[in-house]
Amino acid sequence: MTKIEKIVLSYSGGLDTSIILKWLQETYGCEVVTFTADLGQGEEFEPAQAKAEMAGVRDIRIVDLREEFVSDFVFPMLRANALYEGQYLLGSSIARPLIAKHLVGIAREVGADAIAHGATGKGNDQLRFELAVNALDPSIKVIAPWRQWNIRSRMQLLEYAEKHRIPVPSDKRGEAPFSIDANLLHTSTEGKSLENPAEVAPDHIYQRTVDPVDAPDAPEIITIGFERGDPVSVNGKAMTPAALLTELNGLGGRHGVGRLDLVENRFIGMKSRGIYETRGGTILLAAHRGIESITLDRAAAHLKDEIMPRYAELIYNGFWFAPEREMLQALIDQSQAFVSGEVTLRLYKGSASVISRASPCSLYSADLVTFEESAIAFDHHDAEGFIRLNGLRLRSWAARNGR
Repeated sequence: MTKIEKIVLSYSGGLDTSIILKWLQETYGCEVVTFTADLGQGEEFEPAQAKAEMAGVRDIRIVDLREEFVSDFVFPMLRANALYEGQYLLGSSIARPLIAKHLVGIAREVGADAIAHGATGKGNDQLRFELAVNALDPSIKVIAPWRQWNIRSRMQLLEYAEKHRIPVPSDKRGEAPFSIDANLLHTSTEGKSLENPAEVAPDHIYQRTVDPVDAPDAPEIITIGFERGDPVSVNGKAMTPAALLTELNGLGGRHGVGRLDLVENRFIGMKSRGIYETRGGTILLAAHRGIESITLDRAAAHLKDEIMPRYAELIYNGFWFAPEREMLQALIDQSQAFVSGEVTLRLYKGSASVISRASPCSLYSADLVTFEESAIAFDHHDAEGFIRLNGLRLRSWAARNGR
């Protein structure tokens, strides 16, 4: 085994990473620094710190990354209207490169030669963490315990915890719980009964949204302000990125907005089923497309829609720091120069519907589109030549085919 001097561990304080912490100390016999990212998952971090201290960790890092997460990762992604496989708003995918960035930064700061994560060998997160490290600092080694140790079952995991006196909460001693990932953008739930896509997800799966059936009977009208493609205000109140997303999360959750039951294709080659709740993100996607509808040129908007699936796939597969993602980002960001204004939406029983939009940079011309007399000259006869030129190839094709 390669000699490792110091390791930085992505640490949540949960059962898996608490066991991984002990395993790293035991296996490599070196100092382990723990790093816990506050991405708005809504957890208390004192228990994680206490567990790390109990395990003898001297350097414990708990860093509030909520503003950086939203401003530097979520918002750039939303400028692209990114949806993986047409539905998934990439809530887990977009968090991993940020965590990896800070793991690498801490490793450089403390002189660590390796980082470690708790992602399994079946999932996407191992790719997202490790591809990011490859791009940021390939000299840093990556340790993935789930691919290295001989623990192969939940029973063995619990036995290891008992042997090393790692506290196991009572709710972790029974059958395997749902696998839950949460941050300021979303909550995802996988495992247990959800592994059968034919089985309806139980109601208690949804943690952050009310059932749309039980949402308020009266709609709520909100207005979101945009500057250069990024949301900057809600109902006229300017907010920081994290505060704005938090506000929209509350509004969306109250109205049951952002639920998704999805069977997706993992990069590693298997299908998986997950339940997602992306409250504020769903509202922002609708609002952003609303403001783009009046500020983007037709060809520019259509080009964005063409590249969006590729852009979303790059994020899903772990290529946030790859040159092709950065190239696409430059194109997307250039398109947002005039995407400014306000969008009004109606939140009602699971839906977020755009009902009006206005911009000082609007390309919409009422004089051009009106059915009434127009102040702008438009010769209807021009359409005849336009149609004939566009129909030329169709007439040739029809003649050849004997039509």
